[in-house]
Amino acid sequence: MTDEVSFLLNGAPVRVSDQPATRTLLDWLREDRGLTGTKEGCNEGDCGACTVIITDADGSKAMNGCILFLPQLQGKAVRTIEGISGPGGEMHPVQAAMLDHHGSQCGFCTPGIVASLAAAHANGDTAFDDVLAGNLCRCTGYAPIIRAAEATASEPVPAWMQTDREAVAALQKAAMPIAPRTADDLAAWYADTPEATLIAGATDVGLWVTKALRDLAPVAFLNQCADLRTIEDTPGGLRLGAMVTFSDLLPVIAERHPSFAELLRRFACVQVRNAATIGGNIANGSPIGDSPPALIALGAQLHLRKGEARRTIPLEAFFLDYGKQDRAPGEFVDAVTIPSQPDRLRCYKLSKRFDQDISAVCGCLSVSVETGTVTKARLAYGGMAGIPKRATNAEAALIGQPWEEATVRAAMAAYPSDFTPLSDMRASAAYRLETAANMLLRYFHEDHSTLTNVLEVSA
Repeated sequence: MTDEVSFLLNGAPVRVSDQPATRTLLDWLREDRGLTGTKEGCNEGDCGACTVIITDADGSKAMNGCILFLPQLQGKAVRTIEGISGPGGEMHPVQAAMLDHHGSQCGFCTPGIVASLAAAHANGDTAFDDVLAGNLCRCTGYAPIIRAAEATASEPVPAWMQTDREAVAALQKAAMPIAPRTADDLAAWYADTPEATLIAGATDVGLWVTKALRDLAPVAFLNQCADLRTIEDTPGGLRLGAMVTFSDLLPVIAERHPSFAELLRRFACVQVRNAATIGGNIANGSPIGDSPPALIALGAQLHLRKGEARRTIPLEAFFLDYGKQDRAPGEFVDAVTIPSQPDRLRCYKLSKRFDQDISAVCGCLSVSVETGTVTKARLAYGGMAGIPKRATNAEAALIGQPWEEATVRAAMAAYPSDFTPLSDMRASAAYRLETAANMLLRYFHEDHSTLTNVLEVSA
């Protein structure tokens, strides 16, 4: 059970106690508070019907209430659809525009859409296609919703939507045993409680509760560990704390590796990127996680900690087999470092749906060329094995050879010796193998300034 959790709900302070540590915000809102405007759709963070606005000292973000656990709200402010309108019933500009432009039909998805747009409105974010990528139910179609969003872009943020950030700064942040405040506290607690479940953004762990109905106790929530949320330029490269979210990482990595940033833009959706962390995506060990292939292609180093003991390993060495990582009981992901290097990275995500979909194949490739000869190659893939994995035989076929199409095609022939992918509902083994090899050919052509992206080619 939780200790007391304090946060603001639609502008009013609330204190919640004696709740299971993994009680979701969505269930609490609907069942305990009668705030049924926030809907339950998929209950796994995909459809966006449960979208709420979460505000802390860093600003306001749209997030999925269905996979947010109550302890994650400590010291924050929550706005549901009921709190987006004014205290006197005044409509938020987004609400009024949705009416004026006929952006709602059945209405089930509308509260989440309005919450996403209101969060974007508060932040001055006008990339509406990205903003709405995580709100999947649109029975009216995109057009009227986008028109509503565009109509409000120049409208001022209502006064009642500006109070939360100041209020949370003064909110009492009581310490909770299940929410360590520092990495040192976490290390000591986890070394003594190695059977515990560590919860970062809960974008995957949340489904263990809502779908698998698992009892995760004991648990520790890591969102209070500010020292795990740092991004630092170090002599060894860019060091990312394990609790850095993908929303925080995206603008930073865009300056160094724009293709990685574009991959992250398609990583889930805004609501998930606002919660999901780099450390969680690695520690999860999924063979189809999108960040490990990019990080492996960049030669990233993983920093692990158990108590006072620390060690650093190549990220690719962390993944041993399906569901098995090189991590001892009581050991956790502390940070990851991306070595400084010229940008030679290209990331290609193949999925049935362009936005917010799981990869059938994710290929991240980096090939260094000097005076026309390949000097280094790192070709990392997700979805091709039980773990994220490099195409080492293809790499060997490239290194030392002239950077020309014949070399590339010879390396493509080595892919069957690197991978034995499986067939599932996302893709057949043969399709995966062919498309993975084709990504190398695409890389070569892009490196020679040939347009290959159908989103960029025009008649």
